[in-house]
Amino acid sequence: MDLTPLLSQIASQYQLRPDGAHGLSHWGRVLENGLKLAEIEGGDITVITLFAIFHDACRHNQSFDPGHGNRGANLAGHLLGDNPQVSADQLDLLKTACSQHTDGKTDGDLTLRICWDSDRLDLARVGIFPDIRYLCTDAAKDSLIIDWANTRAQTNHTPYFVLDNWNKIFINS
Repeated sequence: MDLTPLLSQIASQYQLRPDGAHGLSHWGRVLENGLKLAEIEGGDITVITLFAIFHDACRHNQSFDPGHGNRGANLAGHLLGDNPQVSADQLDLLKTACSQHTDGKTDGDLTLRICWDSDRLDLARVGIFPDIRYLCTDAAKDSLIIDWANTRAQTNHTPYFVLDNWNKIFINS
């Protein structure tokens, strides 16, 4: 799925700096975390990919922001409601993943759990190390994956697709 049109629409309403703690580098790492987990566990790649760009897309600030997950879910519903590449079931999963991603849940559909883990594995970017009790999949609990994710989060690793494409979209919006 080409994310460029969606990212352009998200950028037009995004209120924060794209280089902030909940910005594009974070979204890119969440996507790479999710794809790595899905490679091991399974899960719906479309939902996992869309979660990465919608889960923090409607934050009002970089700290405590209750309701940002619900706002992201609503934006996803608005932008994807008639998209033929996203089924109604996928959209429902995406909206649930976004709206519940800060609730600390660990049970549910595999795709939901991968979405939540992909975000939680990037907590080291703000000095919080993932607590294994709040990780949902065996793959995310693997010490090698935790170490890999923590290193990337602590160094603010920016995936190439963020540098090559996503940054340009947000700069030009």
